[in-house]
Amino acid sequence: MRFMVMVKANQDSEAGVMPSETLLAEMGKFNEELVKAGVLLAAEGLQPTSKGARVRFSDSKRSVIDGPFAESKELIAGFWLWQVKSMEEAIEWVKRCPNPFEGESEIEIRQVFEAEDFGAEFTPELREQEERIRAQMAVNL
Repeated sequence: MRFMVMVKANQDSEAGVMPSETLLAEMGKFNEELVKAGVLLAAEGLQPTSKGARVRFSDSKRSVIDGPFAESKELIAGFWLWQVKSMEEAIEWVKRCPNPFEGESEIEIRQVFEAEDFGAEFTPELREQEERIRAQMAVNL
């Protein structure tokens, strides 16, 4: 099972405040543990939403909304992609994580859909297409 583990943004991350050397070292150590355990697939921090944009869809129309965005508690400051056996294992790993910010922080865990989750609608042709895309992505890394 794959899980997206998201660090929720706060006022400091949205203001572009960089983590301390201590926190960077603690996160580096935690990420090394994840790698040694065969859990970590990807990990990245995200720039503040002031450097981002959203594209809103309304039927065939598209509109661009430039950041920053309100409600920092609903925004993402960074993420991991983990391969673990269960939600419970993902939760146990998050409990071991250093606090990403001084004071209160929140980390959200969401399971990633796998091909089998889509059922019959994900036809053999669509599965083949997905495999080709993933193969090309691996080449692009």
